[in-house]
Amino acid sequence: RVDLVESGGDSVQAGGSLRLSCAASGDIPECMAWFRQGPGKEREGVALFWPARARRDVTDPVKGRFAISQDSGSTTLHLEMTTLKPEDTALYYCTATTLRYACSEWPNKSGFTYWGRGTQVSVSS
Repeated sequence: RVDLVESGGDSVQAGGSLRLSCAASGDIPECMAWFRQGPGKEREGVALFWPARARRDVTDPVKGRFAISQDSGSTTLHLEMTTLKPEDTALYYCTATTLRYACSEWPNKSGFTYWGRGTQVSVSS
């Protein structure tokens, strides 16, 4: 079991920056990721952190603007978000899995067993 608690969500203007954090406790996951769900949209993958494969991936909509990282020696995950756009408005979820296949199939969310409650990011134009 992995327990996840997100923080850092806020309301900002377009062009601004935010840093989301995810505190993880319990079992050590194989990988961790961020997903988001905007109003009326499907939940979509944003970023993946898979240390065993040295992968720090982001999806195309956020490439060049968002970066994923993890504190050294801990399982606290971060999402650095810059040049925010109104379309980044969403509830951002931290997720983790102990299943290697789930990490390889990201941004498919199936197999990601553990989810936080989410932190809201709102970007105004």
